[in-house]
Amino acid sequence: MDIILLGPPGAGKGTQAQRLEQQRGMRQLSTGDMLRAAVKAGTPVGLKAKAVMERGELVSDEIVSELIDAELTAMGASTGAIFDGYPRTAAQAASLDEILASHGRSLDHVIELEVDEDALVERITGRFTCASCGAGYHDTFKQPVVEGVCDSCGGTEFKRRPDDNEETVRTRMAEYRAKTAPILPIYEERGIVSRVDGMASIDEVTGAIDAILG
Repeated sequence: MDIILLGPPGAGKGTQAQRLEQQRGMRQLSTGDMLRAAVKAGTPVGLKAKAVMERGELVSDEIVSELIDAELTAMGASTGAIFDGYPRTAAQAASLDEILASHGRSLDHVIELEVDEDALVERITGRFTCASCGAGYHDTFKQPVVEGVCDSCGGTEFKRRPDDNEETVRTRMAEYRAKTAPILPIYEERGIVSRVDGMASIDEVTGAIDAILG
């Protein structure tokens, strides 16, 4: 089974993809992660991508297509793919169809995690982590049991991501809407788009996705 997970940063795509990997043996294909791994490994497509990035240019759709093609070949036919962050344009959607077809595969579901922008801003801007062990906390939803002391390791230093601020989050939301707007109608015409309340609890979101995948 091959699916696309859609949703703005902070909607919970990564968490749900991890659960699908653990529970269904699927594989999350995040183009950013694949790109970094290919560059680090020095694969032929990785070297191509590295040269482009060193020139300060954006990696082309052709290079991304090569990455996905290589990953699907390595995965084998029995492992389902979760596409995260790709496709973002109509051209990429068409390219993905071609790549999947060349492997005898096709998209089964496109699942969008719908979020409330104001609530998402609160969710993201309140996040902080233990500087020692990386345990996650939140100003509103999950404070350490003892104020200023990490529950997991007893550390007393915490940090926040510099881009977890309201302006950045709202910019990301606007970018997401602009980028996904062109591809949703393509998949809606095929009747494979489902929407899930991304503001529900993690377990509820997992349950809703399970029901869609069957």
